[in-house]
Amino acid sequence: MSQPAQRSPHWTTPEGMKYLGPYDGTEPIDVTVVLRRRSGSAPTSAEWPKSPTYPRGEFGNHYGANPSDVENLRRFAQQHDLNETGCEAHRRVLHLRGTPSQLEQAFGVTLGKYQMDGCAPFVGCGHAPTLPSEAIAVLGLDRRPVARAQFRKPLAQPDTSYTPLQLGQLYNYPSATDGSGETIGIIELGGGYNTSDLTQYFSSLGIATPPKVTDVSVAGGQNTPGGDADAEVLLDIEVSGALAPGAAIAVYFAPNTDQGFYEAISQAAHDTTNKPSVISISWGGPESSWASQSLTAMESALQDAAALGVTITVAAGDNGSTDGVSDGQSHVDFPASSPYSLACGGTTLSSSGQTIQSEVVWNETASNEGATGGGVSVEYSLPSWQQNAKVPTSPSGSTGRGVPDVCGNADPMTGYQVLIDGQTQVIGGTSAVAPLWAGLIARLNQKLGKPVGDVHAAIYQIGESAFRDITQGNNGAYQAGTGWDACTGLGSPNGQALLAALTAQQG
Repeated sequence: MSQPAQRSPHWTTPEGMKYLGPYDGTEPIDVTVVLRRRSGSAPTSAEWPKSPTYPRGEFGNHYGANPSDVENLRRFAQQHDLNETGCEAHRRVLHLRGTPSQLEQAFGVTLGKYQMDGCAPFVGCGHAPTLPSEAIAVLGLDRRPVARAQFRKPLAQPDTSYTPLQLGQLYNYPSATDGSGETIGIIELGGGYNTSDLTQYFSSLGIATPPKVTDVSVAGGQNTPGGDADAEVLLDIEVSGALAPGAAIAVYFAPNTDQGFYEAISQAAHDTTNKPSVISISWGGPESSWASQSLTAMESALQDAAALGVTITVAAGDNGSTDGVSDGQSHVDFPASSPYSLACGGTTLSSSGQTIQSEVVWNETASNEGATGGGVSVEYSLPSWQQNAKVPTSPSGSTGRGVPDVCGNADPMTGYQVLIDGQTQVIGGTSAVAPLWAGLIARLNQKLGKPVGDVHAAIYQIGESAFRDITQGNNGAYQAGTGWDACTGLGSPNGQALLAALTAQQG
């Protein structure tokens, strides 16, 4: 029988979150209970050139939820009069619905009304839920917005901007590739797009056959154009789709909550219909703003993706080494800081014709135009593949995972030409670098004949030969230099060289 476990060691209240009073709603609330793995051990990442140990469809038999754990949680739910609305044991989730009072009793929380700057009031709780021993998280009791879109619109009209196709040329993307046979998954926590924008945009670039775009609704999320987040959605689709027009694109729309974010990544990783081989994420929040249960759940979903051979490209943030936190300390953005994420930092790029003239760390904080995120995680230890990267110590003095891994053009003053809600615009931010890299990964997968999967160990072994090393500039606390650095990682891509190096590793 399920026994209550201890509360998580810490429960983080982000900056600007205000308590408005007790929650007086009576409508039922849907929660996602994330279960522990049946084996008790973590799955092995499909590190290039290894193939996944178990493909989608078989993975759950080895690393899904234990059937006895599911039954115990069902009994727990019945004891507290909670209704089961779904169960997907292969990805370790049990969906429950209950009234606020039932959920408070079941998980030992007191729900309240909260508000964050610029957001409508939402239900939340002041401390971590108490979990049954079979569970690692319950998501949905705290509906704060957990992530921000990592794009930047220039404050003034930039003198320099690029189409994605021009950047693909500058970064030497592999010739005779277009991503055919691959699917790029894109996670969106708001906004939407109109098909007419995509048709017009791809046509303007001379792409006769645009990529097929499919919407996937997650936890009630929908393609709902008409707001600020449209810029993120269209940026992601247009950049990745222009660079890999032969690929299919699946857009997973989810609410901007820990529940929605987790569900989007988990569902995309396990999606047996669309089968993305790369997932692009341009949303995130400072590591310090995440509740520990949320981090644990999200990390387990990212780990599933890596084990299933899915590469996840993630924006490293647009607010320099502080990641926008005002405590005077350095912070990195999550999920970019996960060791299962290919964290994407940003540069300022200038070129002449098809030649890069200069590329430096994106840092326009003096003009309030943002700067690339990057630094050292305080949540995740130094991965084996970064042992020789000379990652500095974290603000707490520990040796943690260094962010980012790679980079690309991100400065809004040298930004991307896109079409947003009928308007031609230039947009930057590390938001653009995640789909830039997702397009490259799709093309690499196509040429190599199999997904590169968790590519970290491979690219750190390859090193500078497949990257343009960025040695000038800083993002606040961290300075660029020879080799890996906490501003631009290993550097920006030389796509053809990276393909050759990965082919050599394939043997």
